[in-house]
Amino acid sequence: MKPLGVGVIGCGNISEIYLKNLGAYPQTEVIAVADLDAEKARAKAEKHKVLQMPVDELLTSPSVELVLNLTVPKAHFGVAKAALEAGRHVYNEKPLALNREEGKELLALAESKGLRIGAAPDTFLGAGLQACRKIVDAGQIGRVVAGQAFMMCHGHESWHPSPEFYYEAGGGPLFDMGPYYITALASLIGPVERVTAIGRKFFETRTITSQPKAGKIVPVEVPTHLVAILEFAQGAVIELTTSFDVWHHTLPPITLHGSDGSLLCGDPNGFGELVSIRTSHDKDWRSVPLASAYAENSRGVGVQDIACALQEGREHRANGRLAYHVLDVMQAIRESAEGRSPVTIASTIERPEAMPPQGV
Repeated sequence: MKPLGVGVIGCGNISEIYLKNLGAYPQTEVIAVADLDAEKARAKAEKHKVLQMPVDELLTSPSVELVLNLTVPKAHFGVAKAALEAGRHVYNEKPLALNREEGKELLALAESKGLRIGAAPDTFLGAGLQACRKIVDAGQIGRVVAGQAFMMCHGHESWHPSPEFYYEAGGGPLFDMGPYYITALASLIGPVERVTAIGRKFFETRTITSQPKAGKIVPVEVPTHLVAILEFAQGAVIELTTSFDVWHHTLPPITLHGSDGSLLCGDPNGFGELVSIRTSHDKDWRSVPLASAYAENSRGVGVQDIACALQEGREHRANGRLAYHVLDVMQAIRESAEGRSPVTIASTIERPEAMPPQGV
């Protein structure tokens, strides 16, 4: 098959692994990169032996068929809309957009033009979470009835070179890291039906300690500690905590409890995380073999899957409806925390198809 031509907009911290992987996958070919910081784009172009283009030129290049949008969250909507209007498929970094209105507009625009739209994370397609998917689908822990999910740290200002956006609209622990957890849960057990949440902002400012901006004071615009109860359409009740206010903890990232056992799913921000199961018949936890494909850092497999889906005439897995549902759930968590009452989720999804053992 002819590789899908990819143009990358946004050459920040996350772009390196995407460029590496998409340059290696036979189904994709990176054509060009663009960034408002021309020096960043030039460095990436030289390293990966691709073209450097201004954004407008990249959007209209006949060789670019899909735009990989790696800009900061507040720019996701504008860049994605421009790419769709230019007739290009789009894959956004998470989140899909900042709010439901923007998300709906992107989905409607893509549909009207017959284009594909998808969004990160694609970690749920990795070896660890696909092994969990196989266990759940086979009924090895019975019907999933409950669970817990924890993403807790003390923020990114100690290591990220430009961490300001983590504390702006579209950032915070929920919108930054929540997509990994909610996407993983939705892929395993289906759509969320209702949420109830509490949120807090315990620090009004953060001080960057990483280089090159050490000492800069960053205002905090979003809640940095959110606790939510997610009620799933199939009946499960999952507790989700996302926080940038916790220094240390020993809690597992995701645990699912079923009618006949429990499952430790590993970190949904990784691809090859260890998986353990303990059924009602087991005396102790036991490790589960991972799926055979995508055990390493495989960011970009969602784009690879779009390339294959276009050829095969099927839905891609990290699709826009899934990304919108995750956005809908996250906005509902914020609304529930602000209004101190449950919020019903209007959107729904079908679980994406499981990955074949050999990958796409």
